[in-house]
Amino acid sequence: MTVDEELFHLEESLRRLKIEFDIYFNGGSQRPPTDSRWRVENLIKKYADAPKLTYAQRFRYNGLAQRYSVFSDLWRKGLRDREEGPRQTGSSLRAEQKKHLACRVEWRDPASEPEKVDKLFEALVAAKRKCGENAANISPDDFRRFVQQKTAQLKRDFKCDQVQYVVEVEKGQVKLKAKGL
Repeated sequence: MTVDEELFHLEESLRRLKIEFDIYFNGGSQRPPTDSRWRVENLIKKYADAPKLTYAQRFRYNGLAQRYSVFSDLWRKGLRDREEGPRQTGSSLRAEQKKHLACRVEWRDPASEPEKVDKLFEALVAAKRKCGENAANISPDDFRRFVQQKTAQLKRDFKCDQVQYVVEVEKGQVKLKAKGL
């Protein structure tokens, strides 16, 4: 086989390997095409330092080797994502945390809006039960007193008119957060 024929064979093998990886990543195959990849790598290594290549053949080989390198990097990242799961960015983590948002309530005076306090209490108890935490030790009256005291304290400390309470689930734990608005 001549060098030009082998370079043509390398090009065809690289094209087939790309198709096989596409099939694997789209779920059509259970195993990655490691045998085909091994054959392409051996052809690339064979001509890496071949002194008998003409300038045209060397140019063609370098293009094929570069294309394989780009594909190989993409396949490596795809395999890593498939094994470890896709990486999450900060914005996607914040969006996921907002999905776990159980309840958000704002008020000026909790005593004048008992239905909002009851809604917040029910959301807190439901979130605790969902996470497997003990919710029996919280009574509605104690919670109502706590919210009234905390609201008064936050309004005094932050010199604000409204207070916002949020029931969130973070890392499997229920958190009641309050902030002045």
